[in-house]
Amino acid sequence: MISSRTCTAIVAIGAGAVVALGGCSRGDTVEASRSLSASSSARSKAATAARPPGPAADLSQELSGGNGVFLPGGSATTASSMSSPPPKGYVAHEYVASGTATSYRAEGELTRDGRWTFVPADSAPYRTRILVRRPADPKRFSGNVIVEWLNVSGGVDSGPDYDTTHEEITRAGDAWVGVSAQLIGVMGGPVLVKAPTSGPDLVGKGLRAIDPARYGTLQHPGDGYSYDIFTQVARAIRLGGTPLGGLHPKRLIGAGESQSAIALVTYINGVAPLAQAFDGYLIHSRGASGLPLAAPGQAAGIADSLSGRPTIFRTDLDAPILDLQTESDTGLLGSLAARQPDDAHFRLWEVAGTAHADARLLGAVATQLDCGLPVNNGPMHVVVKAGLHALDTWLRTGTPPPKAPRFETTSGAKPELRRDADGIVLGGIRTPPVDVPVVVLSGVVQPGASTICLLSGSTKPLTAARIAQLYPSQAAYTKRYRASMARAIKAGHVLAADRRAMLAYAQPQLVQP
Repeated sequence: MISSRTCTAIVAIGAGAVVALGGCSRGDTVEASRSLSASSSARSKAATAARPPGPAADLSQELSGGNGVFLPGGSATTASSMSSPPPKGYVAHEYVASGTATSYRAEGELTRDGRWTFVPADSAPYRTRILVRRPADPKRFSGNVIVEWLNVSGGVDSGPDYDTTHEEITRAGDAWVGVSAQLIGVMGGPVLVKAPTSGPDLVGKGLRAIDPARYGTLQHPGDGYSYDIFTQVARAIRLGGTPLGGLHPKRLIGAGESQSAIALVTYINGVAPLAQAFDGYLIHSRGASGLPLAAPGQAAGIADSLSGRPTIFRTDLDAPILDLQTESDTGLLGSLAARQPDDAHFRLWEVAGTAHADARLLGAVATQLDCGLPVNNGPMHVVVKAGLHALDTWLRTGTPPPKAPRFETTSGAKPELRRDADGIVLGGIRTPPVDVPVVVLSGVVQPGASTICLLSGSTKPLTAARIAQLYPSQAAYTKRYRASMARAIKAGHVLAADRRAMLAYAQPQLVQP
C-alpha cells in the first residue's frame, strides 16, 4: 500500500505488471490499479493475438499398452515403473508429441545480460511424449496450464515441480503437462545424479528401452531441438483439443526445476523472444548459466553449464518470471553469481534452510542415503506452492508477488552466505522451522559428500542445552512457532491453505516440558 497523500505518477510496464511511482492515496491507488489491470488485460490479449506463427506438435495419438505410464515417483533421482494415480477429481493421460523441430545457433556472444540472439539452424523429426493431468470437471478448470520441462538429471524423466506443487495445482484447478523434452529421457544416456534404488535399475536407459511395447516408436533428435519441441507442445496445448479434453487455456506457465530450470534460462534468453509461447515462468533451482546448445543427436553438457558464464534473465520480455532458489543452489550451482534486481517482470525468492533435493522431494530415497547427517527436511515445497499461487495472481490481475529478502552474504570477489552462531543462514525467506529452530536446516553437507548428498543438504539437531536456552517450555516454543507462521502467511510466502503442512514441521517434543 502507498501511504502518501498525493498521487504523482503510476506507470504500467508490460503485460500484467504494475509499478507505482511517486505517492498516491489508497483510494487513488485502488482506482488506478483497476484502470491499469484493464489496460494490462487488453495488452495481454493483444500480445496473445500477435503471437508469432509456428508449427504446433501433433498430440492426437494417446499412448497405451506396455507397463503403463512411466514417470519416476518421489524425486528427480528415483525411478519407479508406474506413476502415481491422479488426485481425486483429476484424470491422467499420456500422448505422443510429434512433428519437425528446429535447432538454434547463437549469433554473437552469450552475454551476461541475457539478451541473446538465436537463429534457426537445422531441422529434424521428433516423436516424444507428454503427460497430462487435468480436472475431470471442466467447470473446475482455472485456465492455467503448468507446462513442466521434465528433469533428466537422474537418468530418467521425472516431474519434480509437479511433486513439489501438486497440492496447489489441484486445489486451484490447474492443468499440468509434463514434456519429455530432452534426449536422455527418451533415448537414454549418461546419468548425472546416481541414487539408491530398490527396484530394477532403469536409470540412463530411456523410455524406448524401459518399455518398448509402449514407447518403442519414440524418437528424439537431440537436446538442440528440445527448445522448439517445448515451444511446439505449448502451441498445441494452447489450442485446447484432445489432451485437455476440450478445455481452453487462458494462461500457460513454463516450469522447470534444476537441470530443467537451467534449460529454461537458455529458453527464456534465446528462444522466448522468437516464440512467445508462454505467459509466465516458474523457475526452481537454476544455476548461474544456461544449458548449452547441443549438436544434433547429442545430449546437452550440463557440466559445461555449471562452469559457464553467469547470466541473468533478459529484462525486455513481458512474460513474468518467478525464480525460487534454495540455500544449496547458491553454492553448489553458483546462483549467487546470477542474482538480479526485482523489477516489473521479475521476482527472486531465496529460501533459507532449504536444499536442492530435500526429504520431501527424495521420498523413500532420503532414508537410504548415507550422507553423515540426515538430509534436509525443510519446507521448500510450501514456499514453492505460495510462489505458484503468487505467479497466478500476477498473470491474472497484474499484482506482482511480494518482494523477498535476499540471503546475507560476505563481501569480496567470491561472496559466501552469512550464518548465525547455530549455522543457520541469515536473510532470505524465513519459515517457522528456520525462525524457531530445534534443528539446523541447511544446504551444508559433510566433507567428501557424494553428488546426491551435495544436493540434499542436511538436518542437524541442536543440543538439548541450546534448545533449553531458546525455549523455556514447549508452550513457549509453540507460541513462537505459530507467530512465525502467521508472519510468513501475512508476507505471502506461505499460503493459509498450507497452514497444516507447515505445522507438521513443528517439533515441540524436542523441547523440555
